Amino acid sequence: MFEKALKLIFGTKHERDIKKMIPIVEKINALEPEMKKLSLEDFPKKTKEFKDIIKNSKDVQKTLDELLPEAFALVREAAWRTIGQRHYDVQLMGGIVLHQGKIAEMKTGEGKTLTSTLAIYLNALTGKGVHVVTVNDYLAKRDANWMKPIYDLLGVSVGFIQNQMDFEERKKAYQMDITYGTNNEFGFDYLRDNMVTDLYFRVQRGHYYAIVDEVDSILIDEARTPLIISGPTEDNVAIYQIVDRAVRQLIQLEQKAPPPPPKQVEPGQIQIEEPHVIRGYYYDIDEKARTVLLTDEGIKKLEEILKIPNLFAPEYVNMVAAINQALKAHLVYKNEVDYVVKDGEVIIVDEHTGRLMVGRRYSDGLHQAIEAKEGVPIKQESQTLATITFQNYFRMYEKLAGMTGTADTEAEEFKKIYNLDVVVIPTNKPVIRIDYPDKVYKTEKEKFNAIIKEIIERHEKGQPVLVGTISIEKSEQLSQLLKKYKIPHAVLNAKYHEKEAEIIANAGKPGAVTIATNMAGRGTDIILGGYPTYLKDLEHFEETEPAIREFKEAILKKEFEKAKELISKISKTDDQKFAKEILDKANIWLENHKKVIEAGGLHIIGTERHESRRIDNQLRGRAGRQGDPGSSRFYLSLEDHLLRLFGGDGWRSLMERMWVEEGQELESRLVDRAIARAQKKVENHNFDIRKHLLEYDDVLNRQREIVYKERDRILMNQSIRDMIYDFLEDVIEKKGFRILRT
Repeated sequence: MFEKALKLIFGTKHERDIKKMIPIVEKINALEPEMKKLSLEDFPKKTKEFKDIIKNSKDVQKTLDELLPEAFALVREAAWRTIGQRHYDVQLMGGIVLHQGKIAEMKTGEGKTLTSTLAIYLNALTGKGVHVVTVNDYLAKRDANWMKPIYDLLGVSVGFIQNQMDFEERKKAYQMDITYGTNNEFGFDYLRDNMVTDLYFRVQRGHYYAIVDEVDSILIDEARTPLIISGPTEDNVAIYQIVDRAVRQLIQLEQKAPPPPPKQVEPGQIQIEEPHVIRGYYYDIDEKARTVLLTDEGIKKLEEILKIPNLFAPEYVNMVAAINQALKAHLVYKNEVDYVVKDGEVIIVDEHTGRLMVGRRYSDGLHQAIEAKEGVPIKQESQTLATITFQNYFRMYEKLAGMTGTADTEAEEFKKIYNLDVVVIPTNKPVIRIDYPDKVYKTEKEKFNAIIKEIIERHEKGQPVLVGTISIEKSEQLSQLLKKYKIPHAVLNAKYHEKEAEIIANAGKPGAVTIATNMAGRGTDIILGGYPTYLKDLEHFEETEPAIREFKEAILKKEFEKAKELISKISKTDDQKFAKEILDKANIWLENHKKVIEAGGLHIIGTERHESRRIDNQLRGRAGRQGDPGSSRFYLSLEDHLLRLFGGDGWRSLMERMWVEEGQELESRLVDRAIARAQKKVENHNFDIRKHLLEYDDVLNRQREIVYKERDRILMNQSIRDMIYDFLEDVIEKKGFRILRT
C-alpha cells in the first residue's frame, strides 16, 4: 500500500528517468535548424572539432556529456541525409540511456539499430574503439553496412567481424572507430589474443565501450555456456564406436524389456512427483537434467555385451565416461533439434537463436558420441586451452550498455551481475496489437490441426502469418502439414539461413505464411506489405539536380502524389524514366500495405511456449510495430516440453479431467497460471546454472588475469632477463637468502 502511495506522488522509476531526459531532448531538437544549414563537407569537420575538444580534455566522460546534444543533433541530420531516416524523440532518449552505460528497453520496431548510432558515434570520438555486439553474423554485417552511409558522412570508420574472416581482415576491422560483431567472435578473439607468441598477431586493441544488441539474449540466455578454445588430444576415438554399438544393443533390448520395478520409498517418506524422469528397465532418462542413468540391470547387461567383468574397475574409467555420453547422444540429443548433420559434420543449433554454431563442439566426448551415432567421421577429442564466461568477458569493458525489447523482467540480474540499470523507453506510437488468450489442447496432433485451421483462415483473408516454432524438426513437421493442404509458405530455420533476408522481406506481403524458428524472433523487421524494394532503387538515384533531391524526399515521406508532380521537373529523360519506375514500385507497395492493414496486420502464431517469457514476448513483438495493427496467439498441448516437464502431475491430471471430447480447446486462468509457474521454474533453474558458472569462473578469472598480465609483460619486453631475476629473488628471499645481480 505504501509503495503504491509513493508511486502516485513521485511516479515510477522509469517515469522519473524519462523526465530527467526531456530537457536534453529539447536541447537536441533546438539544434536541428542549425544542422540543416550544414553542407556535406561540414559533417567530417564537425567530427574533427569534437575529437580535438576530447583530446584536450582532462575529464573525457564529462566532455562527452557536454558534447552530447550537438553530437546527437549531427547524427540525426546525417541519418536523414544518407538513409532517409530521422531519429524520433524516443530514439534520442534511447541514445542517452546507451551513452550513460545502461540498458534501453525499446519495444520491437522502435528502431534500436538507428538509436544505437547516436551513442556509438559520440563514444567513437574518443578514438578508443566502440564494439557493437549482435546475436549473429548476418545482423553484424547487415547493421554495419546499413548504418555505414551515416558514419561515412560523419567521418568515422566502421568495420565488422565474421566467423570465417582471416587474421588480416579481423585486425583491420578492429582498427576501425566502430566494430560490429557477435558476442562469440569478440570473446574468442580476446582468448586468441592471449595465446599469441608475438604482439603483432593480436587483433583487439582494448575494451573501452560496448553496446550489446538483444542484451538479454547475450548476457542472460547465452551466459549459461562459457567460451572455450580447445586443442586436440592424443586420445583414441575408437572407443566411441565400440561403445556406440553396445548402447544401440541396449536401447533395442529396452524396447522388449519388462516394465521397471516400482521406485522404493523409505517408510515415512512421501513419493516425490518426477514427471521429467522416464523410468526404464535398463536406464532412466531425466529430461530436465538431460542425463541418462543406468539401472543395476543396465550395468549388468552392458558388462555382458562388452564382455567386461566389472564396468567400474579403475581401468575402465574412460569406457564409463564414453557410455554416459553415448546414452545422452542417443536418448537426449536429437537431430534437427539440438544439432544438424551437414556435409558429413555434426553442427550444433543454438537453442536461443535457432542458428547453426559452425566450429563449436560439445565437450567431454559428447560431440564424438553424436558423431558415432550419426555415422560421420569422429574427430579427435579436445582439451581446454583457454576459457572465459560471457559475464567475465563483458565486465572487462570500461563502459557497457545494452538494448532489447525485453529486459525489465531480468532487471535484478542485470544489476547484480553487470551493474547495469534498465530504463524502459516509451513507444513512439501506442501499441495496438491484440494478444489473444492461449488455446490449450490435450494432444499435439489436435493442437497442430487447430493451428492449420487458423493459418488457412488468415491466409484466405489476405493476412500475413508468422508461425513460431521451437525447433527445426517442428518447423518442418508443420511445413509438411501445410503442403498437404496446398498452402504456399516459406520456412526459415538454420538449414535455410542463406535465404533469411529474402524470406523476411516477403513475410509481410498479403496472405504470406512464414514458418520460423527463433531466428525470426530477434533483429528482424517484418514490414507490412513486404519490404519496400523501391527504397533500394532510391539509394542509387544520384542527386544531379534539385528536382531529384525533392523527388527522393517526397518518396521517403510517402508523399507519392507530390513525387508524381516532381517527375516532370526532372530534366533528363533517363532520370525521368527511372523516377517513374521507382514511383510505380512505391504505389504497388502502398497497395499491398493497405491490403495488409485492412486484413488486421501481421498475425503471430506461437506453436509452443518457450522456457523464457522473454522469448515469447520477442516473437509477439514482431507484430504491432510503430502503431501498426497486429495480433498474436499461442497454441499449447499437454504433450509440450514445458508443460510436460515443469507443469507438475497434479495440474496435468486436473487438466485431463476437464476434457470431454477430442479436439476440445481450453482457455482459462488456471492454464495461464500453470504456464507462468512452469516458466518461472525454468527461469529460476537457469539463473542457478548461470550463478554457479560465474562463481566457478570467478576463481579461474583471478588466475587468468594474473597469467595474462605476466604474458603481456613477457611479450612487451625485448629481454626477459630482469623478469627471471625478479622470480628468482622472490623464491630465494623466501628461503632467507639474497641474490646479487651482475
